[in-house]
Amino acid sequence: MKTEHKIYVALVVLALLGVGVYLTQKRQKDELAAHSVTAASADMPKVGVSKEDVEKITKISIKNADKSDVTLEKKGETWEVTKPVNAKANTANVRSLLDNLKELKLKEVIDRTSGTYGQYELTDEKAVHLVAHKGDEKALDLYFGKSGSRGQMARVEGTDGVYVAGGYSSYLYTREAKNWRENSILKFEDENAIQVSVENKNGLFSFSKNDDKWAGTFAPRDKSGKLGAASAKWEKFDEAKVKDLLRAFKGLGAEDFGDGKSEADTGLDAPTTNGGIVTIKLKDNAGDFTIKVGKTAKASSRYAVKEGGDGTIYVLSSWSADWALADPKRFEKSEKKDDKQGGNPHEDEAAGHMGMPGMPGMPGMPDMEDGE
Repeated sequence: MKTEHKIYVALVVLALLGVGVYLTQKRQKDELAAHSVTAASADMPKVGVSKEDVEKITKISIKNADKSDVTLEKKGETWEVTKPVNAKANTANVRSLLDNLKELKLKEVIDRTSGTYGQYELTDEKAVHLVAHKGDEKALDLYFGKSGSRGQMARVEGTDGVYVAGGYSSYLYTREAKNWRENSILKFEDENAIQVSVENKNGLFSFSKNDDKWAGTFAPRDKSGKLGAASAKWEKFDEAKVKDLLRAFKGLGAEDFGDGKSEADTGLDAPTTNGGIVTIKLKDNAGDFTIKVGKTAKASSRYAVKEGGDGTIYVLSSWSADWALADPKRFEKSEKKDDKQGGNPHEDEAAGHMGMPGMPGMPGMPDMEDGE
């Protein structure tokens, strides 16, 4: 065999040996890593609640650094908020939280000490602290901190270490306190309404449905506040506006609550002066609902209370609350601008030459009405 051939053979053998060594080392490395992961996983604290135990949870407390602490307790078959206030809990939100407890698990070890709690926002002051009880027994006690590319950081009460948690849905644990409360006020099918009334400082609106058609009357108040006679015929009445009102009230919910407010603070001591009263009657004696609306709570939202309810003071959005403050035009058909201005295009043109567009009070021209 020629020398050069011997060299080629030696190189091939050397290469094969190198590949063999590489594969052997890689296999050993992979096996070591697999054993390390298995050992680390086996050494991590067990968290989460089994499907069976979830139904045995009776108390949940959540402490958020930037929100009010919340405590939920099961009383019989229903859940209640017991901190920061005593109120009926939002069943759907509590159910979502309970279901998520089953998904919680620790996936990876970041640090075996408490030295990096500050870095990962897992200190008592910064973390979201969750504690769940089964009767007198603590079922879960976890802290959740920063979330990043590696996942959701967490720690376990009584065990030093930072872990990556799986299954955690932050929005379920960081709700505002008000969103843990039941906010539903009314629930009915608008097609079942047969009578509606609105009473406020403007007067009394009365609507009734016959053969699926709505009719309406309006009794105005005089300057002394006394109700006058109802109109014999309401020419501009639009039944579609009554249907709009019913759509706003059929699934009425609160956007906030007026805890600690007095009737004088909310204006609910004199709703016909400060807001209005909306009453809805359903067919087949299925129920009568009365909502009293008072003063402005914030922005354009208003305080309200359900007559015959538990006395909870709600805050309603303007979309529903403003119906209680309606004037007659709110229930009338919209008119074209030209009709309201007398329908004289020559007069409009003349006004355009006499002054700047939109200026009120021009000779021979009526002022635009509010809101148009």
